[in-house]
Amino acid sequence: MTNARPTTSHRRRHVARKPLAAGLGAVGVLAGAWYATATPTTTTTAAAPQLAAVTNTTVNLAARFPYLSAGYNNTREWTRTATAVAPNGTLRVAWPASDGVHVTPLTAAGKRSGADTVVKGAKEVGGLVAHNDGFALLTRVSDTNKWRETAAALIRYKNGTQAFRTKLTGTASHDTAPLLDGQLTWNGTKYGTYFVVHGAGGFADGHFGDKLSYVSAKGAKLTGGWSWGCSHNEGIALHAETTGAFTSLCFDDWRSGLFVSTGIGAPDNAPAVQREQCWAGYCGGTFAGRTGDLVKSSTGRYATAFASRGAASAAKNPADASGRGWTVKPKTSTHQVAVAFLKNRNTPAGKPAYLTSAAGTENVNVHIAPYGKDRLLVSWESLKNAKCSSGTCTGTFTGTHLRLIDWNGALKTPDKVVQARISGDIATLKDGSLTWAYAPVTPSYASALTGASPTTTTLKVARLKP
Repeated sequence: MTNARPTTSHRRRHVARKPLAAGLGAVGVLAGAWYATATPTTTTTAAAPQLAAVTNTTVNLAARFPYLSAGYNNTREWTRTATAVAPNGTLRVAWPASDGVHVTPLTAAGKRSGADTVVKGAKEVGGLVAHNDGFALLTRVSDTNKWRETAAALIRYKNGTQAFRTKLTGTASHDTAPLLDGQLTWNGTKYGTYFVVHGAGGFADGHFGDKLSYVSAKGAKLTGGWSWGCSHNEGIALHAETTGAFTSLCFDDWRSGLFVSTGIGAPDNAPAVQREQCWAGYCGGTFAGRTGDLVKSSTGRYATAFASRGAASAAKNPADASGRGWTVKPKTSTHQVAVAFLKNRNTPAGKPAYLTSAAGTENVNVHIAPYGKDRLLVSWESLKNAKCSSGTCTGTFTGTHLRLIDWNGALKTPDKVVQARISGDIATLKDGSLTWAYAPVTPSYASALTGASPTTTTLKVARLKP
């Protein structure tokens, strides 16, 4: 367990975001905002060599979905949608609205199959697992604590009825969850929940860290995990395993970089995947909703993708008496697309491979997913003429890129720019197809988000066949 460190001027600033609920009912369009321009009900983009076309199906929503969130420095970020596939091939999509988190049931073809289940009081989509009879949702709910902040909770629905609601933070554990930036995974017998926590008493009072909790199929808390890990955690990745600790990664701002936290909560000797300047907002976005993911190969290797500024130099901070602090000088002012590999759940494999290099182009919303038997799909959005300050950038949106690489990072197709956006979790169907839900709007990153989010009453469900 990593001890809490003194609060600094670069302490986690997500809590300074405008509360999502405050903008849920707003329909107005902001100056320079992401304006909803719906595409046809079914669209197809031209295929690149070895890369199939992306097809889209429209799903009408029962409530307004506020598709933007204000990130660090009020940068525009997609509000996370989570898409998950059940063992029988049906889909669930989770998205927030003013009356709670909606979970929309879909057929395997991506069409609505019934009414939404509305999880009342839920504040955030922190992760979703689809079951044949319902779903499990990692979210935040109201709580009583010294900070008057929400608590993390795992909520399970079966056949339209709540089966359990297990709070994962509280007075006894001296923690809250004002935001999650979380991941939820399931290995067939237990859930893994990994999320950001805020100390509310005890040794970590007032500090931010992360927590990994395991929960049984019936909602009971299990042993394992940790109460306090990366501090402060700027990005979370988690992959379920059939046995042993679930594989996990975290962006740690004090030790500055992306680390393997599997089974150890990322103490000071955690294996470094990549050193980065990771003060609040500088890391390029949080797993899994806004950058990266953690993908496992059939041979037991892992891959993750993220927005990176690299490290021109990295050294321990001599001014930090604890010996834990690092100072990293970034190599670039803009974020480039990086893919890193692990030999196994504990061991990084060499240096990350960089897929972009244009100095004046910012790259955001980086995602990775398996594509067929031996390839990986990497996606990102690019902004030209980027202007950067305090680790975040504005610029002119130039498209959503798809690229295929192999498990060594080698190019398999040139970039394909598509109309479909990727704004959250990607699900893999039985036939290897990838599917995800997104708001049918054209983004603009020309300015910060300074007001309520615009909304949409439709989602697109995209599909990409290998």
